[in-house]
Amino acid sequence: MTATLPSSAGAFSPAANASQLHELKLSDVIQTIPKSCFEKDWRKAWFSVLVTLLSVAAGIGAIAIVPWYLLPFAWFFAGTAATGLFVVGHDCGHRSFAKRRWVNNWVGHIMMMPLIYPFHCWRILHDHHHVHTNKLHVDNAWEPWTVEAFQAAPQWLQKGYRLLRGSFWWVGSIAHWAVLHFRVSNFAERDRRAVKTSIAVVLAFAAVFFPTMYFTLGLWGIVKFWLMPWLGYHFWMSTFTIVHHTIPEIQFRPVAQWSAVPAQLAGTVHCTYPKWVEVLCHDINVHVPHHLSVGIPSYNLRRAHQSLMSNWGEHIHIRQFSWQLMAQITRQCHLYDEVNAYRSFQSLR
Repeated sequence: MTATLPSSAGAFSPAANASQLHELKLSDVIQTIPKSCFEKDWRKAWFSVLVTLLSVAAGIGAIAIVPWYLLPFAWFFAGTAATGLFVVGHDCGHRSFAKRRWVNNWVGHIMMMPLIYPFHCWRILHDHHHVHTNKLHVDNAWEPWTVEAFQAAPQWLQKGYRLLRGSFWWVGSIAHWAVLHFRVSNFAERDRRAVKTSIAVVLAFAAVFFPTMYFTLGLWGIVKFWLMPWLGYHFWMSTFTIVHHTIPEIQFRPVAQWSAVPAQLAGTVHCTYPKWVEVLCHDINVHVPHHLSVGIPSYNLRRAHQSLMSNWGEHIHIRQFSWQLMAQITRQCHLYDEVNAYRSFQSLR
């Protein structure tokens, strides 16, 4: 999925009710977003890189100097800053960072290397998610299992799924990363050369980075300066992605019932977070315009969101991050229900 500009056709009149969304094309909604939102600005793009690198450096510096009892705060800040590495790579994967593909590929690989994310593997899998958002049995991001699939799974797998859908949601992205991104057979033959290149890049980085860390700082140095911030990054990676598409009101649809506009416009959540988190994470939480068009760079998402709220606001789900929100998601949104969207594990008793 590459970055494209909207059609030059006149603005489509927004739908009056939710049932009409199924009759619309994505282009009908996209053309209501100002064209300026799709324009790349190399200064803003590279400024986001600078902000992230300085923030990560500040986080690592804090880890090095703070007393032990402040380490959890330093780790969490560094992990949040490291999420910015992913978001810049995310723009590169969607070709919305730079106009030249080779720049996107190089910057994407470099920014994702410290996270041990193989760039092209993630890019291809993530494009699949965008094309098939909230499509049952097809989407690869936080798709709820059916009751039948859950009950047919072995006990150990049921327990793992319960944990990831419950109080251990924050390691969900680690499971996704480990299971999907390094298996070449998950990718089409045409993509395997790029996939192997990205896997080789992160393995080469790891082969140099971790032994160097071990021989200079020891095992505790790896834990202190890399593992704990990496876990902090995955807290945000898991939290952002589960909140993006998982609330009791959002329904996954079977292929025969699925259509793009309800999935991308009304099946995606706009959630606000503390301002410092949004700044360090380059507005990755402003997610509805991104799902309508990946051609919108991260620094233009807020302007695009304001336009969507003016034209389509009645269809957009708005939430504010809180532990109450996470409790609602992790206590209710467990298994697919064709009528009520989700049912809980408790309902199986």
